[in-house]
Amino acid sequence: MSTFGIMALAVGLTACSSSGSPSADGKNSSNDPQAATGTVTVWLMDDAQKNWPDLVQRVNDEFAAKYPNVVLKLAYQGWADKVGKLDRAIADGNAPDVVELGNTETMKYVLAGSLAPVDRTTFDNSDSWIKALANTCTYQDKLWCVPYYAGARVAIYNTTAFQQATGSAEFPKTEPELLAALDKVAEKNKADRTFSPLYLPGPYWYAAMSYVAAAGGSIAKFDSSGNWHGTLHDPKSQQGIGHFVDLVRKYNKGDLAVNEQNQFEAMARGHAASFYGNGFEASSVTAPVTGDPNLKDAVKVATMPGPDGKPLPTFIGGSDLAVTAKSPQAALAADWIRMFTSTKSQQALADKDILPNNLNQLNQLKNKPTTAAAANAVPDAWFTPLAPGWGAIEKQKILPDMLTAILKGKSVDQATKDADAAIDQLINRAS
Repeated sequence: MSTFGIMALAVGLTACSSSGSPSADGKNSSNDPQAATGTVTVWLMDDAQKNWPDLVQRVNDEFAAKYPNVVLKLAYQGWADKVGKLDRAIADGNAPDVVELGNTETMKYVLAGSLAPVDRTTFDNSDSWIKALANTCTYQDKLWCVPYYAGARVAIYNTTAFQQATGSAEFPKTEPELLAALDKVAEKNKADRTFSPLYLPGPYWYAAMSYVAAAGGSIAKFDSSGNWHGTLHDPKSQQGIGHFVDLVRKYNKGDLAVNEQNQFEAMARGHAASFYGNGFEASSVTAPVTGDPNLKDAVKVATMPGPDGKPLPTFIGGSDLAVTAKSPQAALAADWIRMFTSTKSQQALADKDILPNNLNQLNQLKNKPTTAAAANAVPDAWFTPLAPGWGAIEKQKILPDMLTAILKGKSVDQATKDADAAIDQLINRAS
């Protein structure tokens, strides 16, 4: 497992004894959890390592205290190659016991039989989980994963750059006002050809589909015959894609083929006045290692205005935590998830301006300046099609490749027609 950068947290001995481990529903089958032995392997995305390592350590310590004779192994993964690694690990019989999945990835593994069902009632706040997140874990009336945290995209901007160019440090409330302000920011910084008034990456399909949603379009629809089909070639979808592409071409002065994974770096390095991202990316801009702490007082978040006079609809992003189907430590794994998604753990995320998995704790963020834009966007957010083949569509990068093709010169009409054809080949097949 060393190839995955595993950090071993040795808290005990070796093979598991069923007499001392929790039962399948996560409740102790023994009054003495200290009798449990074995190894539990957890895969978390590196967002946790970068942004809330203290929470991870606290939960691991809590788990170790409860199960002192269990070895916990933690591996941090990157988004770019996690799916490939997980697919290979499952095929080889080496899957982790606990895995973090992006909420667009879950259905692929549910339909493939790769996840174990869990009992919703044993997890904190399960009666108030954000519905869109819980839906990504639910299939045939069973829960196959646990919502971890939510994500809603917002405008992240440098107030100093806007103040100097427009005379106001406030982010514009409407898109016409925003475009006028961006033009002034561009003029103010025209000496720097690498400076983007709005850094909007070309392959950034989450942003592009937000403009599609604003125009009344969609990625795909479920028809009366019981099948999904791509709808990017529909006029409203094309309108949204065209609008996104126009913004990219006009305001992004970076490499248009680069995706959004590290878009915060453009602002941290002084090359962008604003970008559209997850709320927590604002802290990445000003973090000591990844960004520039000198920007701490200048970087703010705001609601991104859409082209229809309303806020730009946001993708309800986020992550889920699942127990893999063949885990020999399923109950122990579920208990680790239970600790990591407890009310206390969710509060630790909320304190870092990360949207928690439930409405009870989300409400406190709706009036907080740093989180209000994201927290209030959650109820009207959009999500990807809950279709059997959606995982394959993402894996094959159909949407980012479509956007890149348009930016290289292919017409929106032809690119969306081609994308729909590719979607139709995959969307109804379990991947």
